[in-house]
Amino acid sequence: MNNRQLFYNYLGQTSEAPLAIEIQNAEGVYMYAPDGKQYLDLISGISVSNVGHCHPKVVEAVQKQASTYMHLMVYGEFVQSPQVELAQLLAKNLPTSLNNVYLVNSGSEAIEGALKLAKRYTGRSEIVAFKNAYHGSTHGSLSVMGDEQMKNAFRPLLPDIRFLEFNRKEQLKQISTKTACVLIETIQGEAGAIAPCPNFLSSLKKRCEETGTLLILDEIQAGCGRTGKLWAFEHYDIVPDIITLAKGLGGGLPIGAFISRKEIMQCLTNNPVLGHITTFGGNAVCAAAAKANLEVIINGKLWENAAKLEHIFRKHLKHPKIKKVRGKGLLLAMEFEDFVQNKKIIDKLLERGIVTDWFLFAPEYLRIAPPLIITEEQVVYACKTIIEVIDEMDLH
Repeated sequence: MNNRQLFYNYLGQTSEAPLAIEIQNAEGVYMYAPDGKQYLDLISGISVSNVGHCHPKVVEAVQKQASTYMHLMVYGEFVQSPQVELAQLLAKNLPTSLNNVYLVNSGSEAIEGALKLAKRYTGRSEIVAFKNAYHGSTHGSLSVMGDEQMKNAFRPLLPDIRFLEFNRKEQLKQISTKTACVLIETIQGEAGAIAPCPNFLSSLKKRCEETGTLLILDEIQAGCGRTGKLWAFEHYDIVPDIITLAKGLGGGLPIGAFISRKEIMQCLTNNPVLGHITTFGGNAVCAAAAKANLEVIINGKLWENAAKLEHIFRKHLKHPKIKKVRGKGLLLAMEFEDFVQNKKIIDKLLERGIVTDWFLFAPEYLRIAPPLIITEEQVVYACKTIIEVIDEMDLH
């Protein structure tokens, strides 16, 4: 059997119609099939490959660490330089109140840890989340997903979850002294790159302070330079109590983190001891990759490229069939009439060697989230191809 047959036979499938393109190698903003066909990556593995594929600094860090040591002990017991150096780098580039880092394996695990931390620290049980939010697929993160269709087959889930509508300030009064935490994406990802309206996040932060509620910002998609700032919350003049990171943190390797101030994080150490445990969290090779990746982003100020190229995308993505482009930086969503129309364009672009996708809770929107190292010339080429595809197709 060839790889495609093995893929369908032996790997658990996430849908009945995966993209199923075979990639042999990848570098920068391009991926290559075994026959040599080149694909321009416009989605970064869903906001993961922020510094591109196989960035030499990340590859060097992985190779060096893999030859030094890999797994030694469960997280939190041994002093491992890749972990402590990554944590220090994160703390140095975050507000001073976000100074204590707990490393995990993924975004879902970062959410799980953040929810446990908030409930443990406050002694409260209610969690407020938002409709059309996506935070992961494990039972806890699924419980705070803002879409009923995705959850119903897996109930019962966590109790005491309250859902509000994103950008509806009048609903914030529902946050009370019973609320342990509010979990919100700084920019909603799977809802189709929805940015908060003016003063929404500052009003939310104020309400949390009034009620003694912890504010958790999910920057799993929006962090690490993607939105035109190093951290998306920098656009909105607020600081969360807890932030969750993953995806673009690892430079292509699996790693996540939830970060808070030390006083809050310390409550996981007692009553009970080992209040949160992970075997592979902060794996040495993954942590080394993440540190190298973050250094590339910070030293190159790649968020500035994201901010600049947002304007280039918006300038060139103009067509009667494109209803709007929304989002921030290089987390953008382009609206078409419906999913059927959008899927035709996505499939045709794949034939033309451009990889894009739709959004889980906004299927009529086409996803644009390329590596932050993409050039203006590559952006213009991608936009030109998108417009050509729209013109060539019968989209009535």
